[in-house]
Amino acid sequence: MKVGLLSDTHSHIDEKIVKHLDGCDEIWHAGDIGDLKVTDELEKIAPIRAVFGNIDSAVIRAEFPRNLHFNVMGKRVWITHIGGRPPRFAPGILSNLKEKRPDLFICGHSHILIAKWCNEFGGIHLNPGAAGLYGNHAVRTLMRFDLKDKGIENLEIVEIKRELSLQ
Repeated sequence: MKVGLLSDTHSHIDEKIVKHLDGCDEIWHAGDIGDLKVTDELEKIAPIRAVFGNIDSAVIRAEFPRNLHFNVMGKRVWITHIGGRPPRFAPGILSNLKEKRPDLFICGHSHILIAKWCNEFGGIHLNPGAAGLYGNHAVRTLMRFDLKDKGIENLEIVEIKRELSLQ
């Protein structure tokens, strides 16, 4: 199964994002969606699994949960927006990771791309960085990967040049 993973769109979706997610079987969004038009556009490409982030409105919070736990391709997945990063996880996250032991722990929020094995819980931590325009990240990023019974294969980091407007 081909998965597209992004976060922190902050209401922004464009043809570059769409192009890189085309052909995915599922798209996962790790919060700070910003506007439902983003998820509406993503759903035209593939089914979406998403969580809300700290900037998301009550409308988005009514549509998507804070935490999403699911099993797919024999893997336990946990997506949340604010998770921190090893070894500094957000409050309460590490104890839940140790208890639930997901194969994949996915978060956003920091705008810092991470793909790392974590001994702390025995799984992979992914943060796709930020696909939107808002924030101080120099490059917009997202991830694509194949999820197989044996794990993640063909992990791709997609970098999209951030074009600044002089308006």
